[in-house]
Amino acid sequence: KILGIEHIGIAISSHGSGDKFWNLALGLKHRNTETVEDQKVKTDIYETGGGKIELLEAIGTDSPVAKFIAKRGTGIHHLCLEVDNIKLAIKELINNNIKMIDHEPRVGAEGYLVAFIHPHSTGGVLVELAEKQK
Repeated sequence: KILGIEHIGIAISSHGSGDKFWNLALGLKHRNTETVEDQKVKTDIYETGGGKIELLEAIGTDSPVAKFIAKRGTGIHHLCLEVDNIKLAIKELINNNIKMIDHEPRVGAEGYLVAFIHPHSTGGVLVELAEKQK
């Protein structure tokens, strides 16, 4: 079951580059900055009142975000949907022949369990599923 849009991930070239817009111009509250080591990414998370904006900066040249920027440039990287049961969601997607990047959930930013759906199955959009740890 989809609970809503959890966040929109935006690939940026360096932290601080989006601060003026997201925080100062729009007045969005900065929630936190976090490094997700296994994805080699540093995140800045902003509250919108109905989901979040997650700025993603690569911390290694072999980071998925670095590869994305090299291929497509900065901009929207992924859409994250919050689900109530990520293991069940993954199973249902695989049973419906949806190509998954992650077949098992892993821990992402803010301690969420996350899994990514391959863009080939979504019309070209990288989609992340996230389940909030209880």
